[in-house]
Amino acid sequence: MSHIVVVGAGQAGLSLVAKLRSEGFEGAVTLIGAEPDPAYQRPALSKAYLLGEMERERLFLRPRDWYDDQNITLRTETRVVAIDAAARRVTLAGDEVLSYDELALTTGSHPRTLPAEIGGTLDGVYSVRDLADADAMAPEFQAGRRVLIIGGGYIGLEAAAVAAKRGVEVVLVEMADRILKRVAAPETSDYFRELHQRHGVDIREGVGLDHLTGTDRVTGAVLSDGTTLKVDFAIVGVGITPATVLAESAGVTVDNGIVTDAHGRTSAPHIWAAGDCATLEWNGARVRLESVGNAIDQAECVARNMLGAEQPYRPKPWFWSDQYDVKLQIAGLNLGYTDVVVRQTDGARSHWYYDGDRLIAVDAMNDARNYMIGKRLIEAGKSPAPEVIANPETDMKALLKA
Repeated sequence: MSHIVVVGAGQAGLSLVAKLRSEGFEGAVTLIGAEPDPAYQRPALSKAYLLGEMERERLFLRPRDWYDDQNITLRTETRVVAIDAAARRVTLAGDEVLSYDELALTTGSHPRTLPAEIGGTLDGVYSVRDLADADAMAPEFQAGRRVLIIGGGYIGLEAAAVAAKRGVEVVLVEMADRILKRVAAPETSDYFRELHQRHGVDIREGVGLDHLTGTDRVTGAVLSDGTTLKVDFAIVGVGITPATVLAESAGVTVDNGIVTDAHGRTSAPHIWAAGDCATLEWNGARVRLESVGNAIDQAECVARNMLGAEQPYRPKPWFWSDQYDVKLQIAGLNLGYTDVVVRQTDGARSHWYYDGDRLIAVDAMNDARNYMIGKRLIEAGKSPAPEVIANPETDMKALLKA
């Protein structure tokens, strides 16, 4: 094997090429990214970076000279426009062609945007996905200005927290009957709704956007209930879609993401996938895990398998969100939960998800200790009785030994 090409220079792509080198691969490695910057921390964009609490250079996961030191060819501001799976070649914009022995797709995802006909292309309308997005919207966050945030998921709520902390007047609309409905239990939704309301955020649930108003730049909004608002800018946080166009055009099987087997292989020989763009089997269902943890772990597993390890990937999902002075840490996946147990002690709070009598996930708010205990219990397949978790007198650490 002489040349491995990786398309997508984000967290997964970097993790993959770094693991290739640490595993002893000495052949040529090319990492291709469309953005001008090397791999950086995306979660910080809607948190510390947007608040001005993190300098740009601290975002970068590795300095540029690291790639040279590792003999990795980093191609930034470069787009792959076609894959010839039979000939094992990729074509770059400008018609340059690269041959590969193995190819990995770590193309990530794209934010969903609003249609132009409802004002989605007006100036002052932003998404939060890449560094350019964050840089473009940062000057908007000035005290006394008004923002409409469309979408009550974690990205929307994190943006709301930044805006409120900067003194911006915030209205957040969520079409579903509660914020975080797709990803969390009502108990977690209630916790974060109350948190944001304490900080002055106007949360409107069961209300969507009809359209934005303005000629060249957004100046207002009409909501689905007929309410009109004056706004200075708007942020769209209505989810992401996997970046699969390149894979589809190459004949690779796609189903809400690039379909991979347990080893990270796609349907096309010598083509692999990892990160936000890839789907995998999880407890009998096919899922995408949109998280830093999965991007790293899956990509590293794919790198080892490219070198012949034949190691199945067994995800250990974890996620986090920072809002105001609350750190939310999530372990496991709550898909199919039937019950939620609330544990509250000394100002820390956690929500424990059960599928029948099986513990499957934990949401921990400013409760790092119980987050780690829950994560270890889930990974070990241990499920304490719900009444044990709910009891504030329970020695939680002792559950790991049971």
